[in-house]
Amino acid sequence: MKVVHVIGSLHPRWGGPPAVAASLAAAQAERGAQVWLVTYRDLDGADQTQAMLDEVPGIDEVHLRWLPVPSRLERLTAWRAGEFFGGFLAKKDFVHLHGVWDPILRVAAAAARRVGVAYAVEPQGMLDPWSLAQRAWKKRLALWLGYRRMLNHAAFVQVLQRDEQESIGRLALRCPVERIPNGVFLEQIDPLPSRGSFFASWPSLGGRPFVLFLGRLHAKKGLDLLAEGFALAARAVPELQLVVAGPDFGAEAAFARQIARLGLSERVHRLGPLYGQAKRAAMAEACCFCLPSRQEGFSMAVLEGLACKTPVVISEACHFPEVAASGAGYLVSLEPADIAKAIVRIANDPARREAMGEAGRRLIQHSFTWQEIARRALDAYARRRRLAPRRTAA
Repeated sequence: MKVVHVIGSLHPRWGGPPAVAASLAAAQAERGAQVWLVTYRDLDGADQTQAMLDEVPGIDEVHLRWLPVPSRLERLTAWRAGEFFGGFLAKKDFVHLHGVWDPILRVAAAAARRVGVAYAVEPQGMLDPWSLAQRAWKKRLALWLGYRRMLNHAAFVQVLQRDEQESIGRLALRCPVERIPNGVFLEQIDPLPSRGSFFASWPSLGGRPFVLFLGRLHAKKGLDLLAEGFALAARAVPELQLVVAGPDFGAEAAFARQIARLGLSERVHRLGPLYGQAKRAAMAEACCFCLPSRQEGFSMAVLEGLACKTPVVISEACHFPEVAASGAGYLVSLEPADIAKAIVRIANDPARREAMGEAGRRLIQHSFTWQEIARRALDAYARRRRLAPRRTAA
């Protein structure tokens, strides 16, 4: 099967979607598909993007097609990308679009319809009610201007978990839905970094136990809730530290002020983005990984934490009930007291921490490897491609 993946950027500052696109493409290529990955070049950060790609097993089997760095007009219209897709998608079998609101995805979908190639859209949480409520008027306008058509004409929309499937249903789209989660390459995780390597890189921690937050510093990630929850946990566990790692997406300044107001500046360590082995070293060393998010599609960071045998404390809005069902961590409300209680239970019980870590690893091995996810996606392409009408109108 000839499969084309499309995403606006592969820079790791955008969190999980770039890793998802590259990993799924590589896993499908390993299963024998002929796979292309199409994206824009970034004006900066090429080294970070390449470092991310170099870590993806099998990425050399994927045909990477880099479109020129987009101008501001191209970012708004994707006009040149549309010209490219017009000829490129002919004689391909399936197109996989990563995201929703990027013009490159809309023009790729239109080009696919013109040449009669089926496509799937993977919203990655962008159609969740919380997400749709942010700048709601712009999203309503975008749906009217062509994005609803992109979704309605998809061979299927790929949702990552059950709650996202229910959200899609409320939009009254006319396309089928397939539930296929994200995954992890265990060979990318193993062997785990040696014990102590993270502390050696960050001596300010003094070898003390720490809670890890790793992700974009964005309001939806619940950093303000984590600060309040950690303040409560810190009273119960005197040595406990908080490590916050990730690029700033507008929430860092407010978080720093909140930490100072709570008197926690000495116990909170803001490290900036961590990638690759540095990220896995932090996960492997953490007492627990905490993500009290207000909205998630299906967090790659949570999956990676579980693969690193790290207990997780995540909000119900992360939509990952398997964490609690498998004994790999705790699901909590957005109340700081609930967050603190879960952190303290893990921090004060080494045996519980170890058992949770092993349970998380088993969960990943059983259900969330990229090899299994690639198989499910390719099966869905083949099944839905046969059922999709051969449209020629853009």
